[in-house]
Amino acid sequence: MAIIITDECINCGACEPECPNTAIYEGGAEWKYSDGTSLTGMIQTLDGKDLMADDGQEPVDMDVYFIATDKCTECLGFHDEPQCAAVCPVDCCVDDPDFRESDDELLAKKDFMHL
Repeated sequence: MAIIITDECINCGACEPECPNTAIYEGGAEWKYSDGTSLTGMIQTLDGKDLMADDGQEPVDMDVYFIATDKCTECLGFHDEPQCAAVCPVDCCVDDPDFRESDDELLAKKDFMHL
């Protein structure tokens, strides 16, 4: 599963620098596959979409920090626990009940982003 940031977020920004995949963005910001990864040029995402790694993707939230689900690996392969949740002072980084992935899928995503 991925992690989401709930609307209880106080926009402190503590989570953003902790993400090893650069999957956390300030509300309203476009996100890119290339941010903090080794992805460049034309890529094919794990769900089969062809796109440019540097193309801006729509913000997930306009008001509070958000996590780009396509980049979140729950820190698997980097840390023992999701670092955003570990540093969040208001406990608003939680499991996304609508997006479930196995450890194998999360590790494949990590390997895809970090060649």
